[in-house]
Amino acid sequence: MKMIHLTNIRKSFNSLEVLKGINLEVQQGEVVAIIGPSGSGKSTLLRCLNRLEIIDGGTIEIEGEVLAAEGPDGRCQYVREDKAREICHKMGMVFQQFNLFPHMTVIENVIEAPMLVKGVKKDTIIPEAEELLRKVGLFEKRDNYPSRLSGGQKQRVAIARALAMKPDIMLFDEPTSALDPELTGEVLKAMRQLAQEHMTMLVVTHEMAFAREVANRVIFMDDGDIVEQGTPEQIFNNPQQARTQAFLNSML
Repeated sequence: MKMIHLTNIRKSFNSLEVLKGINLEVQQGEVVAIIGPSGSGKSTLLRCLNRLEIIDGGTIEIEGEVLAAEGPDGRCQYVREDKAREICHKMGMVFQQFNLFPHMTVIENVIEAPMLVKGVKKDTIIPEAEELLRKVGLFEKRDNYPSRLSGGQKQRVAIARALAMKPDIMLFDEPTSALDPELTGEVLKAMRQLAQEHMTMLVVTHEMAFAREVANRVIFMDDGDIVEQGTPEQIFNNPQQARTQAFLNSML
């Protein structure tokens, strides 16, 4: 099943064209890693998927449902608000910064969105949240406040919080870039486990080992375009484009 289908996605900030006609499909259970230099449009592409950024042109389809499409006048139209929210709830997102509520405990951070957004009863969501914290190895921290956690622990709470909304697709925007190297491994371990459970994942990352080992497909972006894509073996062992080769030489 096609989980994400992007056609000719364009996005500009004032006169700066950040996405120059992106076409992308992600299948159910696929792990797609997006790599590329800073400023290439990777994070913007992810933010366009769940309406954190509004596209200027093109079509976004999530699980066969249109979120945004160009009208007859060439302008991009989004579906009505309630439908857009319903479609966006199919996706969970984990950011570079953890964005945890500092005045809430770990468990309160995880249960807040399902209760507030979906109206799930507290006694229903608590056992599910506890199970998610076990999954990311943080059950014993359930009653701690974020200030008592390491960066890696905060990011794993953020993953559990996103999963609490029961998304079909997980979007990761450089989830380890704010972490010290020794804390990166624990977050990548949680992401590897999701991949093994066949969660559909679109991951913007600078962790080349993760992209090589876990992704089914690697996409190299530069200057608002998808320059090259293929299996990790194709991209890392035999890149076809000079820009891809130069980037990988600087990273590996």
